[in-house]
Amino acid sequence: MTFEANNIRQTGKFFLAVIFCLLFRLLPFRAPNIEPILATIMPLGRVYGALTGFAFSILSVLLYDLLTGTAGVHTFFTAGAFGLLGFWAGNYFQSRKGTVADYVRFAIVGTLFFDAVTGLLLGPIFYGQPFSAAFFGQIPFTALHLSGNIIFAATLSPIFYRFFIRQREPETSISTIRSFKPKII
Repeated sequence: MTFEANNIRQTGKFFLAVIFCLLFRLLPFRAPNIEPILATIMPLGRVYGALTGFAFSILSVLLYDLLTGTAGVHTFFTAGAFGLLGFWAGNYFQSRKGTVADYVRFAIVGTLFFDAVTGLLLGPIFYGQPFSAAFFGQIPFTALHLSGNIIFAATLSPIFYRFFIRQREPETSISTIRSFKPKII
């Protein structure tokens, strides 16, 4: 396979993952913050690196907010927090085997980081919400977010990893096959 073909395949997988996350987030009656972005950036960062994890995270958030007409100051906090998680995932998983336990551990810490940045800072700083209200209001939201991310990390992340590393089987040519069969006289 040529470098260009491999690059096109990787780009296609990247955008398929973006579309998958976007369509999932567009599902009606979905619980808040039950989304596969974190479960996707972990194997994506592991396979393609920190910058790809960062770009995927930013693009996923921006695309959704622009398509739904909900872009605002929260978009930058959300995209920034996911971007940092995507960058961190790329670095974290370079030295890990990528087991289900690795994905779950990252999902727990990543979710707590994300919810602290978006839930505890955004309301008090930009909307005048008291910090105590943001903190106590964030608890059930984070519990739901943690549940979803742990389940997705244990189930979707290994599936995404196999999807990202899967390569097309090499094509066998007739000459290759003949070289293994001696000529019979």
